[in-house]
Amino acid sequence: MENNERTTYALFVDLENCGGKVETLKDVIEKVKIRGDILLGIVYGYNDHYSGLKELLLSNTFTVVPSLRWGYNQKNNLDIQLVIDALEVAYVNERIDCFCIVSGDSDYTPLVGKLKSMGKFVLGISRSEVASKVFINACNEFVFLESVAVDAARSRGNVKKSEESSGNDDQSSLNELLQRILSEKSDADGLMYASELKKTINRIKPDFNEKNYGHNSFGKLLAMIQKKYKSIEVDDSKNAVMVRLAAASAASSKAKVTKDNWQQIVKKKLDEFKEDGFDRVNPSIIKASLQGDYPGFDEKDLGFKRFSDMMKALEKDKLVRVEFDETHSMLLRII
Repeated sequence: MENNERTTYALFVDLENCGGKVETLKDVIEKVKIRGDILLGIVYGYNDHYSGLKELLLSNTFTVVPSLRWGYNQKNNLDIQLVIDALEVAYVNERIDCFCIVSGDSDYTPLVGKLKSMGKFVLGISRSEVASKVFINACNEFVFLESVAVDAARSRGNVKKSEESSGNDDQSSLNELLQRILSEKSDADGLMYASELKKTINRIKPDFNEKNYGHNSFGKLLAMIQKKYKSIEVDDSKNAVMVRLAAASAASSKAKVTKDNWQQIVKKKLDEFKEDGFDRVNPSIIKASLQGDYPGFDEKDLGFKRFSDMMKALEKDKLVRVEFDETHSMLLRII
């Protein structure tokens, strides 16, 4: 079960697509670091509006391509620069075998095709309102930016609850990070080597050291997390220590979405998206987020044939406005 996946990334970020928020970019970087090492990072379209990103960009050794205001083709110029840079890296840097492109522009589809023909793995990340289906289908893997933000926000919410009950924010934060890593990187059996888990933590938190948590070994730290939070299971019965997520037991105790509370629940979810900087969201993102918070959620239990009918009911209550993109895909503008 050794991890033989290709794990060296070049990360190219269209700041306009990403939204330029510190938390959003931080979530993207963590998402990629869970998968592997980021050997090269470049952001495009930087200007004074994104000055709040300076510390994050510097600490992750990103190169910045500024946005120079000249003529009508400014965006095209940046797009072309991204393509040139990506191809140069693909031809020159043999150590990089994975590329992450934070943009949903269909113009990048030929670039994706070329990278794949060279044996490179391509991960696409983009906000749903501008993600081209052509680009989505061209990538080896695609993740909606809203999903990245929602997962991180849910984790931050869990950390806050854990802090209130335990009084130890460092341990709570580590516990949630462990869960995020295991949910993405464990094998088909849900297992991950403790050694690989520690390497992944160090990629995300270079200053991580189990001694900072009062333990002289990583195994003892994992045992403490398992006992205190019951979120992971540690198996040291064989030659190597293995870790997995604990069986989900909280799902049955969670409140359910009902005919009486669904509007309040969805409104809260929409407010969270709006706060994270997403003005228009694909309905599938909202449904997936609801199912993440309320396992077993089904719009049919609320009397709706389709989830889109549920969203149209929200439009009547002036909580959203239903719109369609050029491919006739439904988007919800959050009011």
